[in-house]
Amino acid sequence: MKPDYKNWMPKGMVLGTLAGAIGCFGLAAVTGCTGLIKNETVKAASTGILLIAGTAAGGAALWMGLMYRAFSYDGKRQMSRQIIEGIAEHVKLPEGGTGLDVGCGSGALAIACARRNPQARFIGIDRWGKEYASFNKPLCEANAKAEGVSGNTEFRKGNALKLDFPDESFDAVTSNYVYHNIPSSDRQEILLETLRVLKKGGTFALHDIFSKAKYGDMQAFVQKLRAMGYEQVELVDTTRGMFMSPGEARWMALSGSALLAGKK
Repeated sequence: MKPDYKNWMPKGMVLGTLAGAIGCFGLAAVTGCTGLIKNETVKAASTGILLIAGTAAGGAALWMGLMYRAFSYDGKRQMSRQIIEGIAEHVKLPEGGTGLDVGCGSGALAIACARRNPQARFIGIDRWGKEYASFNKPLCEANAKAEGVSGNTEFRKGNALKLDFPDESFDAVTSNYVYHNIPSSDRQEILLETLRVLKKGGTFALHDIFSKAKYGDMQAFVQKLRAMGYEQVELVDTTRGMFMSPGEARWMALSGSALLAGKK
């Protein structure tokens, strides 16, 4: 059985947007080339609006299609796989240890960490909202079984804003492109909530779009963690060849992507 990690850019959204573009151009042709609308001013305005809408939808469909191809696990680029495996490399769990992946989606990162740490256990949590309807707990469990790690993985429904775990519960915490999707005026607080459940001496690897607009001053946050006693903290830019090129980051709207990693 082959795992199915899906694609964060749903194919249905790509095809739906493309269909919308085609529909707009079709209506523009009908409106502009027939006598359906008698008033020439209204006809011209309606045709123009439909052409603009079709062009915008077509551009969006093209962008979505390129994103879908880049992040596909079955495609040539396989950026998702590169990112997941790159984050998992930072996770080392002790014998009998436990890790937590926040916003596990289809289970990819939790499973990658479990594969690398067969002597330990990994828990993945997610709210599995309707915006990512193809991601769910049964999918995670099926993927874990396909990868041979169902014995040391577990998946639960959870909330990144308020984790249902006591302080210092885990030997490692991870996440990938999760927190920037959560409406918040202070995403650094969300990071602190994740780090709250990390044991002293535990490792963390949190990958996201850490731009100033989304997170504020992340260099100041790094210094804050160091002042709190964290043994090691680094913010690594992943857009300069680590996970993607600067050009890819720009056209994918992923500029600011970085890995916050270290040891508590």
